[in-house]
Amino acid sequence: MNRYPHLLAHLDFGFLRLRNRIVMGAMHTRLETLDRPVDRLVAFYAARARGETGLILTGGFAPNLEGRIDAEGPLLCDDSQLDEHRAICAAVHREGGHIALQILHTGRYAKLPECVAPSAIRSRINRYTPRALSAQDIRRTIDDFARTAQLAREAGYDGVEIMGSEGYLINEFTAPVTNQRDDEYGGSIANRCRFAEEIVGAVRRACGDDFLLVYRISSIDLVEGGTSADDTVELARRIESAGASILNTGIGWHEAPVPTIAASVPRAAWSFAVRRVKGTVSIPVIASNRINTPELANALLADGTADLVSMARPLLADPEFAKKAREGRADEIAPCIACNQSCLDLIFTQRSASCLVNPRAGHEIEFSDAPAEAHRRVAVVGAGPAGMAFSVDAAARGHSVTLYEAADAIGGQLNLARVVPGKGEFDELLRYFRVRLQRLGVELKLGKRVDADGLVADAFEEIVLATGVTPRVPELPGIDHPKVVSYVDVLSGRKSVGQRVAIIGAGGIGFDVAEYLLGDAEESRSPGNFLSAWNVDPSARNGGLDRDGMSPARPTSRRVYMFQRKRDKLGAGLGKTTGWILKARLHKAGVEMTSGAQYTAIDDDGLHYVVDGEARVLPVDNVVICAGQQSERALYDELVSRGIRLRLIGGADVAAELDAARAIEQAVRLAAAI
Repeated sequence: MNRYPHLLAHLDFGFLRLRNRIVMGAMHTRLETLDRPVDRLVAFYAARARGETGLILTGGFAPNLEGRIDAEGPLLCDDSQLDEHRAICAAVHREGGHIALQILHTGRYAKLPECVAPSAIRSRINRYTPRALSAQDIRRTIDDFARTAQLAREAGYDGVEIMGSEGYLINEFTAPVTNQRDDEYGGSIANRCRFAEEIVGAVRRACGDDFLLVYRISSIDLVEGGTSADDTVELARRIESAGASILNTGIGWHEAPVPTIAASVPRAAWSFAVRRVKGTVSIPVIASNRINTPELANALLADGTADLVSMARPLLADPEFAKKAREGRADEIAPCIACNQSCLDLIFTQRSASCLVNPRAGHEIEFSDAPAEAHRRVAVVGAGPAGMAFSVDAAARGHSVTLYEAADAIGGQLNLARVVPGKGEFDELLRYFRVRLQRLGVELKLGKRVDADGLVADAFEEIVLATGVTPRVPELPGIDHPKVVSYVDVLSGRKSVGQRVAIIGAGGIGFDVAEYLLGDAEESRSPGNFLSAWNVDPSARNGGLDRDGMSPARPTSRRVYMFQRKRDKLGAGLGKTTGWILKARLHKAGVEMTSGAQYTAIDDDGLHYVVDGEARVLPVDNVVICAGQQSERALYDELVSRGIRLRLIGGADVAAELDAARAIEQAVRLAAAI
């Protein structure tokens, strides 16, 4: 029985037929900066085609040098570059897929001194001020887009996507805030649309009618002075008339003060903006952003929100998303949890993308799907992220795996993370592991604190310890005072805290605890509450913002104070693309943050500390200790003392800031090696 009839329906363009409505959205991967870049890209895209994705959109390729994202950014402007693209296209077509090349001119976002824009207005996220394009430059750039599209066709691509969203060059022309020209490309909406129209027309003439032309339109800019809803509707009509086959919807600029794809954004929160575009044109429209299950994707197609659904990060997490949906195995889809930790956070710090849930992503050539040469009996101790990931992958390779967990449920530290507002997607990750462990026949022994004698007696051929971490307890007078609780006690619900709370430690755990103590963030569950909390105006009269930044805080009875020893700003180590969201919410809630604090004591009066040589005392009901972790190695030490050979993974190996990405990658690589 087909549970997703709309999602799995064909879409026929006459010259090309998509096998379903699933689109892999364009992603910057930076795989081109690694060794064997062509092999990596071929394997990366072929895996998604093999997984039955209907249409793949590549990462962005610049049409000229000044359009690159940075000095290493991908570029397609010459015949000499075609061989690598032919290899990619051939691999995708062999797997029955279709692929379109995204043409991306980054405009004023280019990390290059020679960056260009409609007007010489610097972005707040780039240190370079762009040069304003002359009329001659504009005509040359239009020709460059057409040339790149023509090269893409020669390479074997089924189409191209023209990137007109996210605050890049074309979007800069359509938005009044970045287009202050007084010539035929500025001023009125007709003039501000002209650049986009002429690019689409030039590409269509260069490539013919039997070629997909996707245009990514910014359905809401989320910046003051951005494109209005009326102007977006006008642009959509003009792009259709100019020759586009499909409109793909983008949400927000990179400098927007509103999160658009993080886990704290409710699923399908932006469907109102997609529907506005869909109601304007007769060509197919793609919905995007925070769509990560086949149920949700199918529903958006069924209710007429869109004709196709773009899922970028979900296809990092599971390249077989479409295939599993078709085969009735949706519960086995590895979920995108929208953490950004191993994809966008890496990209924006000049590293290549992968995935916390699926560390094979971007590293496909480093792994083999072949069964293990010799099947072994393997014991795994600890069912946290590392233990679960290793057990699943080892069992998939044919090993007989027994997984021991002292608690009554799998998950380890994930069970703490999942209760933090905005991190509910961790429930999906636990669901995935629970299903996979059962389907692969892993013998799961919950509530079983296995000891060295038991492991030795059972004569396992491999022993893998993933025993995790325990909270580090700092040496501090009063650390055993009744006011003091650990983050584990708080997040597990074992202990409650009062109305005035001090948090010692301002790493990721400290921020999570602060978020938890301030109550459930309603905006992470309800699209309406989210839009209101972040001052989003769905009618997009002013680029989509009522005001710049979050709305005033709701009244809260709890006061939270955060402290750290280092003098750096609190939260400096949070995720590049998500940390600012968390800091904004805590600031809105009135959390007081103090750096450079030296703690001296905890007693009935509260927390005693020194800042800049001044002794202070903060009256609080409780002090939550988030001062790091240490590896839990008691079992390891005992086994090693007996001369038992074993493996150590996850927090038991390295107890730095809790890092599920590192733990899972280490586990997956070990499973592939035994």
